[in-house]
Amino acid sequence: MSEHAKKRLREDRQGGITLADISNAASSFPGYIPRATRLRGFVAESGRAFDLVAKDVAIGRLVITVIGR
Repeated sequence: MSEHAKKRLREDRQGGITLADISNAASSFPGYIPRATRLRGFVAESGRAFDLVAKDVAIGRLVITVIGR
Protein backbone atom coordinates (compact mmCIF):
# COMPACT_ATOMS: atom_id res chain seq x y z
CA MET A 1 0.00 0.00 0.00
CA SER A 2 1.32 3.42 -0.91
CA GLU A 3 2.00 6.12 1.67
CA HIS A 4 -0.69 8.20 0.00
CA ALA A 5 -3.31 5.48 0.64
CA LYS A 6 -2.24 5.20 4.30
CA LYS A 7 -2.53 8.98 4.67
CA ARG A 8 -6.02 8.95 3.12
CA LEU A 9 -7.21 6.41 5.71
CA ARG A 10 -6.81 9.07 8.40
CA GLU A 11 -9.35 11.37 6.69
CA ASP A 12 -13.01 11.47 7.77
CA ARG A 13 -14.28 10.36 4.39
CA GLN A 14 -12.45 7.02 4.78
CA GLY A 15 -13.52 6.54 8.42
CA GLY A 16 -14.31 2.93 9.26
CA ILE A 17 -12.09 1.46 6.52
CA THR A 18 -9.22 -0.63 7.90
CA LEU A 19 -6.02 -1.99 6.38
CA ALA A 20 -7.57 -5.47 6.55
CA ASP A 21 -10.58 -4.27 4.53
CA ILE A 22 -8.28 -2.88 1.86
CA SER A 23 -6.12 -5.98 1.77
CA ASN A 24 -9.16 -8.23 1.40
CA ALA A 25 -10.63 -6.04 -1.32
CA ALA A 26 -7.39 -5.83 -3.31
CA SER A 27 -6.78 -9.56 -3.17
CA SER A 28 -10.38 -10.43 -4.07
CA PHE A 29 -10.12 -8.85 -7.54
CA PRO A 30 -9.06 -11.57 -10.02
CA GLY A 31 -6.66 -11.19 -12.90
CA TYR A 32 -3.76 -8.91 -13.69
CA ILE A 33 -4.04 -5.10 -13.47
CA PRO A 34 -1.31 -3.64 -15.72
CA ARG A 35 -2.27 0.06 -15.25
CA ALA A 36 -3.65 2.07 -12.36
CA THR A 37 -7.33 1.17 -12.37
CA ARG A 38 -10.23 2.22 -10.17
CA LEU A 39 -11.89 -0.85 -8.67
CA ARG A 40 -15.38 -0.01 -7.43
CA GLY A 41 -17.98 -1.33 -5.06
CA PHE A 42 -16.18 -2.67 -2.00
CA VAL A 43 -17.71 -2.58 1.49
CA ALA A 44 -15.69 -2.46 4.72
CA GLU A 45 -16.61 -4.51 7.80
CA SER A 46 -17.97 -1.26 9.27
CA GLY A 47 -20.40 -0.93 6.35
CA ARG A 48 -18.56 1.95 4.68
CA ALA A 49 -18.48 1.68 0.87
CA PHE A 50 -15.17 2.42 -0.84
CA ASP A 51 -13.24 2.19 -4.10
CA LEU A 52 -9.57 1.39 -4.65
CA VAL A 53 -7.08 2.54 -7.23
CA ALA A 54 -4.59 -0.27 -7.71
CA LYS A 55 -2.15 -1.84 -10.14
CA ASP A 56 0.04 -4.92 -10.19
CA VAL A 57 3.78 -4.48 -9.74
CA ALA A 58 6.64 -6.98 -9.56
CA ILE A 59 6.17 -7.64 -5.82
CA GLY A 60 2.35 -7.85 -5.85
CA ARG A 61 -0.64 -5.57 -6.01
CA LEU A 62 -0.05 -1.90 -5.13
CA VAL A 63 -2.98 0.04 -3.69
CA ILE A 64 -2.40 3.62 -4.80
CA THR A 65 -5.34 5.29 -3.06
CA VAL A 66 -8.61 4.63 -1.25
CA ILE A 67 -11.80 6.54 -2.00
CA GLY A 68 -14.52 6.39 0.64
CA ARG A 69 -18.15 7.08 -0.25
